[in-house]
Amino acid sequence: MKETLGILAVIVGFIGYIPYFRTIFSGKTKPHAFSWLVWGTLTGIAFVSQVAGNGGAGAWVTGFTALISFTIFGLALFKGVKDFPLTDWLCLAGSIIAIALWALTKNPLIAVVLITIIDFVAFLPTIRKSYSEPNSEPIFTYSLSGLKFLIGIIALTELSWLTVLYPASLVMANGGFVVMLLIRRNKLAQEQSSLALSPLTRSKVTQQRTHR
Repeated sequence: MKETLGILAVIVGFIGYIPYFRTIFSGKTKPHAFSWLVWGTLTGIAFVSQVAGNGGAGAWVTGFTALISFTIFGLALFKGVKDFPLTDWLCLAGSIIAIALWALTKNPLIAVVLITIIDFVAFLPTIRKSYSEPNSEPIFTYSLSGLKFLIGIIALTELSWLTVLYPASLVMANGGFVVMLLIRRNKLAQEQSSLALSPLTRSKVTQQRTHR
C-alpha cells in the first residue's frame, strides 16, 4: 500500500506539471528562476533527509520534485521572469546563507527546520510576482503539488518530524498560494468588469491616470 501511494503521488505530480510546462512554452506562465533554483536544491536535500529517516516510498515524490524543479529552473532562465527587483535578490541571498547554515549543522531535525524556512523565503519572489500578475501561474499545478505531497506523507514508512515537517509545509504553502491566486484573479476580474461598464468610466480612469 505504501509503495502504491508513493507511485500515485509521483503520478499526481507528473499530471500537475503537464499544463505548467505547456504554458511555459506558450508564454503564459513566467516561472521565477530564483524560486525554482532554491526549490530544486531544498527538495534534493529533503529527499536525502527522508531517505536517511527511513521515509521509504513517501520520499519518491520529493526526489521527483527536485528533478522537475531543476528542469523548470533551466527553462526559467530563457522563458521566465526577466525583472528581478532588490527584494528578490535579498530572498535569494538569504536562501543561500541559510543553505550554508544547513550544511554546517549536525542535527538532522534542525536541518529540516532550516530548509522549511528557506523554502518559504524562496517562495516570496513568486508570491510577489503572482500577486501583481495572478494569471502568470497555473492554479491546477499548485493544487496538485499540494495533493501529491499530502499523498506522499501518507505513504511515508516512518512518520516523524524529520520525514513529515518539510512535505507538510509544502502542502500548506501550495494551498495558501492557490487561495491567494483565486482571490487576486477574482479581484482582477471585478476591476476589469467595472472598467468595461461604460465608455464614460474608461474616460474617467484615463483622465485620472493622466492627472497622476
